Amino acid sequence: MFRLSLLIIALVAGATAKAQDDFPFAIEPVAEFNQPWAMAFLPDGSLLVTEKGGRLFLVGRDGSKLEVGGVPDVDYGGQGGLGDVALHPDFAENGLVYLSYAEAGEGRTRGAAVAVTKLSTSGDRPMLAQPQVIWRQVPKLSGKGHYGHRLLFSDDGYLFISSGERQEFDPAQDMQSNLGKIVRLRDDGSVPDDNPFADQGGVTAQIWTLGHRNPLGIAFDLDGRLWNTEMGPRGGDELNLVIKGRNYGYPEVSNGRHYSFLPIPDHDTRPEFEAPKAWWTPVISPGGLIFYSGDLFADWRGDALIPGLSSLALVRVEIDGDEAREVERFNMGKRIRAVQQGPNGAVWLLEDANDGRLLRLTPRQGRP
Repeated sequence: MFRLSLLIIALVAGATAKAQDDFPFAIEPVAEFNQPWAMAFLPDGSLLVTEKGGRLFLVGRDGSKLEVGGVPDVDYGGQGGLGDVALHPDFAENGLVYLSYAEAGEGRTRGAAVAVTKLSTSGDRPMLAQPQVIWRQVPKLSGKGHYGHRLLFSDDGYLFISSGERQEFDPAQDMQSNLGKIVRLRDDGSVPDDNPFADQGGVTAQIWTLGHRNPLGIAFDLDGRLWNTEMGPRGGDELNLVIKGRNYGYPEVSNGRHYSFLPIPDHDTRPEFEAPKAWWTPVISPGGLIFYSGDLFADWRGDALIPGLSSLALVRVEIDGDEAREVERFNMGKRIRAVQQGPNGAVWLLEDANDGRLLRLTPRQGRP
């Protein structure tokens, strides 16, 4: 029965996939990077782009690149290195930039960290002031995978961080660890009093939700609700509606299987855990998440856009209340690491490669 389900899902995915000649958008390469990981638009339309190896670039609207100085040292290797970049909601006034990255610890351990710094573009070279770490994964571990560490500010100024379980399974349910969690902080790294477990103190107080595996996407929809994407094990990639204080079940439940092919109970066997609103087997390997709010692609407004790594795709998911379903898949021919919406409504992608391109998607002439 499980194999039949895989076949059905694979056929559905194949039916929705589109070849590039059928795309409703034109693809314009803007710049090229070595293993780019994330991007963030500045108010003037330029953008910051991170490379996993530890470099940060300021990219002009014409595609010109300037390397930014003052980036913190990163522990590069496996899935680790320089990760996400996000601007403070008041960036236009304070110039504050937030970076996530893999940080070395004692005895060949490592874990994700988040630092805040100030960007200056007044000199010959853009520079960061001395970064100040405001958050760390606890505990640091020896592996080099499942950092998560996507960053997102809410409209009311809180910082959400997706934290992977570092390929160790059990930390996702351990309330004395912030691994396998989504955490919520103030912009200085302190804990808001209304977090669901704030009265327990320590890292437990940081936790917004738990039971996550490798959450690599986090975004608010147009109604202000928080969602995340995360990679399942062998199958079972997820799109979740993230609700304060809820447990999403990993590793107790998953719609995938262990890499050893040993079964994991499905979500429907444990209703006390939150089930995904959409899930994928075969996997799409979601690298990020946005909800489209622009006018250039009018048919996409309110939909989730998910960059796919192993699927080599941009996946569009339609949201209807609390339900979600894939409605379109664009085969990009490359691993897609990140997606963002530009200031004028264009969609921007980063390819996950040593020669990964920054791509701008705009509607084809005569297409919606």
